[in-house]
Amino acid sequence: MAVLHSEHSLMITTPEGEKQMVYQLWQPIAQQPKRVVICVHGLTRNSRDFDFLARELAIDALVICPDVLGRGDSDYMDDSGHYGYPLYLQQMTQLLGFIQQEYAPQQCDWVGTSMGGLIGMMLCATPADQLPLTIDRLVLNDVGYFIPHKALLRIAMYVGRNKAFDSLTEAELYLRHIAKTFGLLSDEQWQHLAKHGTQASGDQLTLRYDTAIATAFNNVNGDIDLSPIWSQVQQAVLLVRGQESDLLLAQTAISMAEQDNVTLVEFEGVGHAPMFMDAEQINTVKHFIA
Repeated sequence: MAVLHSEHSLMITTPEGEKQMVYQLWQPIAQQPKRVVICVHGLTRNSRDFDFLARELAIDALVICPDVLGRGDSDYMDDSGHYGYPLYLQQMTQLLGFIQQEYAPQQCDWVGTSMGGLIGMMLCATPADQLPLTIDRLVLNDVGYFIPHKALLRIAMYVGRNKAFDSLTEAELYLRHIAKTFGLLSDEQWQHLAKHGTQASGDQLTLRYDTAIATAFNNVNGDIDLSPIWSQVQQAVLLVRGQESDLLLAQTAISMAEQDNVTLVEFEGVGHAPMFMDAEQINTVKHFIA
């Protein structure tokens, strides 16, 4: 079944005034579905990571994939000190309010990769009367309540570096190197990530995010334990893990899966994080949400 894809924007109130948040909208042609799926990307990524998944989910759902502020086509913050989860939660709460007002969905599900998963976890832990729209089902993609310092150090090694490329091919080769933990993606998929993960800067290409987001790592000196937040999550959860992940450790995933509301699925040959681009990964999400 054919689906419609379009790009939109929403003005978000921030500590610096209004900022523009860009989002991708995917929807079926023949109907106005009563189910919304929100897909939120990882730290340095953007909404176009979900093109393959969204195209499938939009057969019978409205799919909204936002660019978190400082990424993709959304506005950057003037003060890098504002980058962090308080800002992202403020942004996504306003998005939930817009969705409730515009579509009044009967069901709202959240698919979050890494940072996007943590935002979803925090929203799910928020009392329902403090949100304009509650989340029914949560997909946590390769992130849990415990994040080891070692994994954060690895990410900090490349986040915020001012990389410039002379061609899209050069950018693709760089992504294939730093993002090899994404798994065995096809040439088409790597080209997709390179195309949508870069932007023109003069006669070169640069990565499509504000390198100033790296300042959030300045105060990280050890492991991060979010178990008090995780303990408040009551929604049905699909916990997805790359079997070689260093960010969602096996013991953390097993511990989380001991809860009745959690289903754990692991993918071989993948680290941090599965990209929801191949049929097996896409179908896993589809079946859980449906």
